Amino acid sequence: MPVSGSTTGERGVREHIVGSPDGRDLHVYEGGAPDGVPVFTLNGTPSAGLLHEPHHDDARRRGVRLLGYDRPGYGASTSLPDRDVAAAAADVAAIADALGIERFAVWGTSGGGPHTLACAALLGDRVVAAASLSGSAPYAAEQLDWMDGMGKRSISKFVAAAKGRQALEPMLLEERDAMIAGGAQALAEAGRTMLTPVDAAVMTGELADYLFGATRAGIEDSVDGWVDDILAFSRPWGFDVRVIAVPVLLWHGEHDGFVPVAHGAWLAERIPGVEARLSPDEGHLTLVADRIPEVHAWLAERF
Repeated sequence: MPVSGSTTGERGVREHIVGSPDGRDLHVYEGGAPDGVPVFTLNGTPSAGLLHEPHHDDARRRGVRLLGYDRPGYGASTSLPDRDVAAAAADVAAIADALGIERFAVWGTSGGGPHTLACAALLGDRVVAAASLSGSAPYAAEQLDWMDGMGKRSISKFVAAAKGRQALEPMLLEERDAMIAGGAQALAEAGRTMLTPVDAAVMTGELADYLFGATRAGIEDSVDGWVDDILAFSRPWGFDVRVIAVPVLLWHGEHDGFVPVAHGAWLAERIPGVEARLSPDEGHLTLVADRIPEVHAWLAERF
């Protein structure tokens, strides 16, 4: 697949446009150590694949080549309407092929968690290891009350998703406009019903600025990616987590108001050989703020 539009920005983060086999554009961010072990990071919902500076810096120190990308419909990546969660595996493989990467690890937080598990399930031994942080279980998961403990704003989106794109998209457009107009503070306010005290404590300064910047880059021009993420989470994923045969680190905080810890517990019982950390002191955002160096170390050790 072709690579075009390559640029190098501040702090040495490189950007590329990679062509997918079906002719779409995938916007890729590449940081860390250029010759390091390749590790993909899959963005949360709703955001572009921008690399958080502390994650980029940590990857460089550890000899990790860190790669992010905009999922279809976010930022500069072409939309893929009606995609399922499984579709992320083909896009990650296409990026790896274009950049000459044979084997790699992958981690994702929040909305990136299910897409990380798709790579682990569907890409065979190309995936050295995977780490899913604060990710949800499948929507129709047996023996799980899927919405129990979620914030009201999240629940309202999935209620709208059940009615289809025509009900969901106007809601997201209205929320997008309010968040972008209000800056990082408006983003925090949008998540107020889901921010537990431990997450509210880290939703400040550099992390708040990064989350706002990544969200704005992802949805400022279009909410297609956001719509398609939520619809994908509301449908069958396109794979079964029970078939995963690579090492998986699963990390979930008990103070997570975005994706309740019951989702992590459900996944931990079903992913073969998983290393599960259901942490009594962590939330949703604290894992992004504080735990990625440990994730990088865990993944790098498995190459």
